[in-house]
Amino acid sequence: MTSQAATRRAVWSWVVYDLANTIFSMGIISLFFPLWVRESVGSERADTVYGNISSLSYLLIFLVSPLLGAMTDRARRRMPFLVVSTLLCVACTLALGRIGFWPTMAAFIFANAAYQAGLQFYDAMLPEVSTAENRGRISGIGVGVGYLGSFLAIGLGFITTDTVARFALVGAGFLLFAIPCFLFVRERGNVAPQPVFSWRMIRESTARTMATLRSGNEYPGLRRFLVGRIFYTDAINTVIAFMGLYVVNVAVATGRDEASAQRLVMYVMAAAIGFAVVGGFVWGRWVDRIGPRRTLDRVLWLWVATFVLAAAAGLFTLPVGVLFVVAVMAGVALGGIWSADRPLMLRLAPPDRIGEFYGLYGMVGRFSAIAGPFIWASVAHVATGTFGMAPGKAQGLNILVLLAFIGIARWIIAPVGDEPRARDP
Repeated sequence: MTSQAATRRAVWSWVVYDLANTIFSMGIISLFFPLWVRESVGSERADTVYGNISSLSYLLIFLVSPLLGAMTDRARRRMPFLVVSTLLCVACTLALGRIGFWPTMAAFIFANAAYQAGLQFYDAMLPEVSTAENRGRISGIGVGVGYLGSFLAIGLGFITTDTVARFALVGAGFLLFAIPCFLFVRERGNVAPQPVFSWRMIRESTARTMATLRSGNEYPGLRRFLVGRIFYTDAINTVIAFMGLYVVNVAVATGRDEASAQRLVMYVMAAAIGFAVVGGFVWGRWVDRIGPRRTLDRVLWLWVATFVLAAAAGLFTLPVGVLFVVAVMAGVALGGIWSADRPLMLRLAPPDRIGEFYGLYGMVGRFSAIAGPFIWASVAHVATGTFGMAPGKAQGLNILVLLAFIGIARWIIAPVGDEPRARDP
């Protein structure tokens, strides 16, 4: 089967998986698990504990991402890898809060690592449901529909106030909406599969990955894009992970009680998600019209403005209404960042090594996810512990640090080209 022959059902099944995994990312990473940590260790330690646990989780997937990508290039099909990673994530999610504090920390580490691995396998299947001409639109639709999963995750928070029950609902929702992708996306398959599980495969794949990273001429723009991606994903993923805690702290600083502040989190998240849906569709069409690199540049400028306003909200204790403006801007920018950089990676990757290159793509994202929470936790510790800053103000300072990362990313990526190639799958 060729990518041109992908059925409408296959396309929408692939798109719906984006919705499924977003239920997990919003429900667990951004919302319910950080709040559970805050309830367990207190507001003063929440940033540090959650930041360090997140870093451990991303370190795990960082170490294995290129290897997993190379394994999928050798395998007959990528789908079994996606199925296993999804089931592992769901199983660990169902265990959260039921097995004690530290076992729950371990379950979160493995759940997030499995979720991140699944993203890598899922992204590498984009050529199966798109062509070079409509890839931006299909990717954007995936992002837009995917963010509807965030609405579902927030809705689960209104069904029950029991955090453990919320974890279970998120796990069940992830699995339910993942099933169509498992059943209906048909791969062209690898016409020359090789052994997947062997020491020789590990040695060869590691050597080829290192050679790719050292070679700047064979794949123009690749290294610059990957290095730049470290910085902007560092900033964006870290803000997403701590968004719930930040809204609570800013709301409490303006005089709201704890319960009211936690309800506000869900409304602010809902505003961000609604505009992320719109952003995914709009930016996806821009990708097909002006190219993924130029689209990415415009999205990064929007992130600069978003970070400036978000930092001001915490540092100057601005009214909570400002948080909704930040949410709208962040939502539109979120829809754009993933609509643009996923097709850009395909422009830079050779068709026969998509899994490996998405392993590198995932690896740099995971590195940023290790560094980001660690930097956030460190700045928060110094700001609150040494200088006595309130949590909300310390988080505002953190956002200014991350703003610098966006600027560095724009400077690094500026020379990267994205001209279509005849070899595009």
